[in-house]
Amino acid sequence: MPPFQMNGSSSKRTKPNPTCHGSSSGVSPESGIVNEKILVLIFEFIKWDLPTLCVVAQVCQKLRALAQRVLWRELCINRAPKIIGALMHGSHNSQFGGGWHSLAKLLFYCCGCQPPPDNWPVQTSNSGHFVKAVRFSKTSGRSFLMKGCRDDLLYVNDPCEHAMKEGEDDLGVFRGVFRGFLRSKTRACLISRQIKLDERVRCPYCGARVWSMGNARMVPKSAAIRLGSHEDGLDFFVCINGHLYGSCWLVKLSSDGENDHDHHLDCDDDVHDFGQG
Repeated sequence: MPPFQMNGSSSKRTKPNPTCHGSSSGVSPESGIVNEKILVLIFEFIKWDLPTLCVVAQVCQKLRALAQRVLWRELCINRAPKIIGALMHGSHNSQFGGGWHSLAKLLFYCCGCQPPPDNWPVQTSNSGHFVKAVRFSKTSGRSFLMKGCRDDLLYVNDPCEHAMKEGEDDLGVFRGVFRGFLRSKTRACLISRQIKLDERVRCPYCGARVWSMGNARMVPKSAAIRLGSHEDGLDFFVCINGHLYGSCWLVKLSSDGENDHDHHLDCDDDVHDFGQG
């Protein structure tokens, strides 16, 4: 069982022990393992290893609270400093919608594609997984914005490719995050059009309610071009906290057109690459 599991409607993780002491955990209240400074030093030494942090956060409620208060934030800042700096630019506080834990999931975990609603273009199921390397770009994000909303700042990753049965197109799963979504033109447009929140789906990263951008007719053609997908073969959701996720059928490329850049870093002002190390 992975440290946390994703599905299309919610995130599930093992319930932590009530306390950090007693025979069940072997951790005393005075142990350094619940000391914030010591834990930060440990995680700095292991380069903020994500699976380890997930396990630590499940040990007991004290460690879970410490992870929520400190460790998830420090992981994001240390592992993805440029994108975090861009998302926090101009912000008067260090909080994100859904919390740092949800942002860490979005940055480092592909939620896969679970059994979708009946009208979802991608009718398949595929499990989630940690990602070894990831690339987020605001140029990609701009392709997902309607013409009147392109002042918004949205980062979207290159789609995570999931191989399907022989003869079928590969499944692309993508995700992204808005800066300052509450003040965004995308949110204002959804509200002005009186688009209802989807009753059947929840954000796999924070559990919040979502808008279907397909139902809102806010999936621009540029998104399919950017993803290398058919226009009618993609859809995506945006939650009330500004997390974006979706899936698409990827058009197959010839061997001459394939480009393997998963582990090459190109950290300019637009593209932010990072991974698990």
